[in-house]
Amino acid sequence: MSRQVFLYDQPERFVAGTVGLPGRRTFFLQASAGSRVTSVALEKTQVAALAERMDELLDEVVRRSGGSTVVPATAPTGPADTAPLDTPVEEEFRVGTMALAWDGEDQRMIVEAQALVELDAESEEDLAEAEERLLQDEENGPPMLRVRLTGAQARAFAKRALDVVNAGRPPCPLCSLPLDPEGHVCPRQNGYRRGA
Repeated sequence: MSRQVFLYDQPERFVAGTVGLPGRRTFFLQASAGSRVTSVALEKTQVAALAERMDELLDEVVRRSGGSTVVPATAPTGPADTAPLDTPVEEEFRVGTMALAWDGEDQRMIVEAQALVELDAESEEDLAEAEERLLQDEENGPPMLRVRLTGAQARAFAKRALDVVNAGRPPCPLCSLPLDPEGHVCPRQNGYRRGA
């Protein structure tokens, strides 16, 4: 079966968002163009890592170009996209690996999110061989979301993604672990419950 690639060449919208209440949120990347919408699930840490790495890569592009690039130094100042994810949110797959690249010729950020794949391996050598096959097998690989963004779109994505990650449960002032609405057992309070 050939690989399913969800391709968005400069989508109308590419955002990170959540479904659910803080502490029980499911994170998604969502790309849309016209009536077509693709949503893929991933972990909160993956969203944060993608946004941070995207900003770092854009900063490097600006630095290397000496200011002669179309990449803004910061997120655009216009009205931010704070709208919720387009509904219904239907998960195409759960993200396993992600990759970023900068296409200098077209001045576009390329984001790839590949489906999580479980590899059967009995030894470290088998695992390394299976991973290598997975990376080489373009035609029969796992599903992938590929998005091409302008520098401004990439900056806007990174800002919103970090805002979404940081909008979760507030941290405990003593231990920095997230507070549940019912409170939490704080290790700094020797196991006593600390209220929200």
